[in-house]
Amino acid sequence: MRAARRHGAVTAVLLALLMAMAAAPVVAQTPAPTPSPAPVLPAPAPPPIPVPAPLAPAVPPAPVPPPVAQVPETPFADVFSQLAGHLLSVVVNISTTQAPAPAKTAQDVPPASPGTSLDDLFRDFFGDKGGPAGTHGAASLGSGFIIDPSGLIVTNAHVIANADQITVTLSDDTVLQAQVVGRDTVTDLALLKVDAKTPLPAAIWGDSTKAKVGDWVLAIGNPFGLGGTVTAGIISATARDIHSGPYDDYLQTDASINRGNSGGPMFNLQGEVIGINTAIYSPSGGSIGIGFAIPTALAQPIIDQLKTTGKVVRGWIGARIQPVTDDIAESIGLDKARGALIAAIDPDSPATQAGLRPGDVILSYDGKPIDRSRQLPRLVADSAPDKPLKLTIWREGKEVEVTLTVVAYNPNRPQPQPPAPEPPKPAPTVDALGLKVAKLTPELRKQFSLGDGVRGVVIVEVPQGSPGATQGLRAGDLIVAVGDNPVANPDEALAHIAAAKKAGRKNVLIRVEREGNFRFITMPVETG
Repeated sequence: MRAARRHGAVTAVLLALLMAMAAAPVVAQTPAPTPSPAPVLPAPAPPPIPVPAPLAPAVPPAPVPPPVAQVPETPFADVFSQLAGHLLSVVVNISTTQAPAPAKTAQDVPPASPGTSLDDLFRDFFGDKGGPAGTHGAASLGSGFIIDPSGLIVTNAHVIANADQITVTLSDDTVLQAQVVGRDTVTDLALLKVDAKTPLPAAIWGDSTKAKVGDWVLAIGNPFGLGGTVTAGIISATARDIHSGPYDDYLQTDASINRGNSGGPMFNLQGEVIGINTAIYSPSGGSIGIGFAIPTALAQPIIDQLKTTGKVVRGWIGARIQPVTDDIAESIGLDKARGALIAAIDPDSPATQAGLRPGDVILSYDGKPIDRSRQLPRLVADSAPDKPLKLTIWREGKEVEVTLTVVAYNPNRPQPQPPAPEPPKPAPTVDALGLKVAKLTPELRKQFSLGDGVRGVVIVEVPQGSPGATQGLRAGDLIVAVGDNPVANPDEALAHIAAAKKAGRKNVLIRVEREGNFRFITMPVETG
């Protein structure tokens, strides 16, 4: 009986536990049955009944991967095709017939770069292809682009050189005859005009100064007569000087440019013209991924002048300059290599009237800093004649401001004659800067073929392997100044060298004349 009652109590407890586990979220405890009044052994105490947590499945399901996002097609995939569709209509093919080319004049051909063997490879003269040399009616092909709905077209000057007839073919195959509005052989730019029956689509000028290395570009043109050819690439470099002229500031690209692309536009991804494709570097004549375009920052002002007057007027100040090297900067106390060093000044020039002198370094021009010397010619050329402006120069270890009035450049201006020298005074031969120098005498003038008009200290010996030999000095060269100080005899040169050494200079700047040409070089003062 006792066993039966004990069994009944245990059974009741188990039933209560099962019922509690099945209930959620709150389980009410089921009371145990009332025991009989007969004395019995107490039943074992039931274990505590926990409040159950939410039941989890016995076997967790495998994780479900998140749905794969549908990546939209990047717009860049269609950028080139969309741009080409919009821009092809502003690009034209240009063909010419021309008489045999006459001998080129000094005005048409930029001066050759001394010591450079690549000049012939840089310039891509498309006019050279066509019929046999000297045959009347030889044809050339090039490209251009419309800049005004009235029919104004930009191209390269060399595309239309010596042309008897210029034919423009539009993107819809309309053929029109073109007239030359103006050309500028110095920058290799030309402006044409066609008479169209309806307004033409026109390109938009962009700002080439915002172009960065790595930016994508499109080139559209007429390579080998294949009109409407579109190629793409990036800006490989900016401000390239390829020694083709005094204002070189090219954009370099790896977009394919070949014969016939010359004069065509280079577009950025906003569809704006930022360059005019002009030249390639190619030993073989075909594209090897090195092409050059005139930046619009240089081209647009020239085209505006051609549009207005049919010619280009440039400013002139009469200062001949050279780059400032690290050694030159150190020798004159300049913080770093910057600016344009004046090597010579033409008499009766704006530079002379402003009080500029050889040895001055032009640090800024009309408020614009000069980081590289070749920036200055372009800034001067863009200046309006008769415009006074301010220059900041470096002279005698400090910055000085001067005012200068620009005049119009006259290409027929005669070359300046060297100034009349002071009568030379006898002086002994001495060693200076590792060189053997002497005062000019009639005998030395005769020995080194020096005219009566030259002055300075003559170099009579340059030891092999010396710093002077490294700088290219040779016997017969004249030292005309040490730093900013003209010298007429070796003693004066030695005094200025000693002053530079006392001031802690490692190098001293000297101005050298050879056959009427002047340049500055630096020499270590330890050799003095």
